[in-house]
Amino acid sequence: EVQLQASGGGSVQAGGSLRLSCTASGFTFDSYAIGWFRQAPGKEREGVSRIRGSNGRTNYADSVKGRFTISSDNAKNTVYLEMRSLKPEDTAVYYCAAGGAGMVHWDLESEYDYWGQGTQVTVSS
Repeated sequence: EVQLQASGGGSVQAGGSLRLSCTASGFTFDSYAIGWFRQAPGKEREGVSRIRGSNGRTNYADSVKGRFTISSDNAKNTVYLEMRSLKPEDTAVYYCAAGGAGMVHWDLESEYDYWGQGTQVTVSS
């Protein structure tokens, strides 16, 4: 069974940092891409970042570029999202998801086949 487990969320002050983890089982990252999405209360889910297991290529939403860093440990089937300089607007449930490495539109939910349960990130002013 394919499973994704997101963890590392919490409550921080604006300007603080958090590191999220996504651990997968049932497949290897080599043939997949892992994306991070987030959904704030009353808002649509949006793509945050993605990393390709095959070559490590990364993508970021403009709103987080320069503040967030995605990385992976393919041998452990784990992807990380380091979040720095957090802002209140970063408050959301963060989800990790897995999709085929050949995806074109990394920030579309429909490109992903498997989803984790999400982890809450709360940033206060």
